[in-house]
Amino acid sequence: MGDTYAKFRVAAVQAAPVFLDREKTTEKACRLIRAAGKEGARVIGFPEAFIPGFPHWFDYRIARECKPLIKELFKSGVEIPSPATDALCEAARDAKATVVMGLNERDPGTLGTLYNTQLFIGPDGRILGKHRKLVPTWTERLVHTGGDASTLKSFASEVGPVGGLICGENTNSFYRLALLLQGERIHVASWPAFPGRERQDAIEIRTRYYAFEGKCFVISSTGVFSEEMKDLLCPTPEQRKKIVGTGAFSSIISPTGKYLAGPDTGGEKILYAEADPELIIDEKISHDLTGHYNRFDLFTLVIDDRPLRRTPVFKETEGEGTEEPLPARVKPLESSAKPEEEPDFSSAKPLKRRG
Repeated sequence: MGDTYAKFRVAAVQAAPVFLDREKTTEKACRLIRAAGKEGARVIGFPEAFIPGFPHWFDYRIARECKPLIKELFKSGVEIPSPATDALCEAARDAKATVVMGLNERDPGTLGTLYNTQLFIGPDGRILGKHRKLVPTWTERLVHTGGDASTLKSFASEVGPVGGLICGENTNSFYRLALLLQGERIHVASWPAFPGRERQDAIEIRTRYYAFEGKCFVISSTGVFSEEMKDLLCPTPEQRKKIVGTGAFSSIISPTGKYLAGPDTGGEKILYAEADPELIIDEKISHDLTGHYNRFDLFTLVIDDRPLRRTPVFKETEGEGTEEPLPARVKPLESSAKPEEEPDFSSAKPLKRRG
């Protein structure tokens, strides 16, 4: 008879935050988690920077006018762990679901740096880990700093490895392959609302290709641009003219690249779909990118997953010349072959971490 692979339900949350209010947005997130859990969802994806909101203001104002908004965003940033994450963990435990939550993260005790982060929580209410966006996109660089590859990982769940990327990261071939080589079966793509676009072709291209290439399920969760956010960020008629919709475009996609739910461009809601793991088998029979349909004797991916140190380390030394040299950084692409010498890839592995 062989093995059996049970079907399971997944959910994509499409919602707006209680903008710039960490406590109220966390309460809303917990309500949504519990609601999705009651509907049987085993994996629940949330939008980018959901707690306490995405820095949309740069689309409507010049940078110097945005400093008070950035300050409020920082003050409502989420530390890991904290009372906010404790509440999210309790909700995930009540829902018996793996939750991937978008938030603005700050290092505990600091007063100046934010990360764009996905927080992974298991169905037992335990924090599995986090992913920090590696390169903030466009105007995000005025708010967020970049993460490092120590958070570019998938996490075990009862329905298979779960991973995630944030917005434009879903375009990056290195990032995608790093997660897929870790056996990713469920991918959460988190996005903000895009209220200035009538069509969301960029999201559709990225998410459907991710599912098709990786032969995995994709939960694509976008934010909603609420009336509250319009009133705060777009008080003039000229600014209002830039808004053409809710900015939403959430969906759930199968390993064939076809939609199982959505895409939805309406208001707040939770999208659901049934995921059948046997679809992954069907698709990988012909094209298994992380298995027989690749040449790991010719190619390998080297990842430097050492955490990047962002704070100075003070060390007392006696005399001169006692300081240890900093480790060399890994180059993006490097060949070890000498001139007129065949390269030796006998020890190459599909995924190698240098740390």
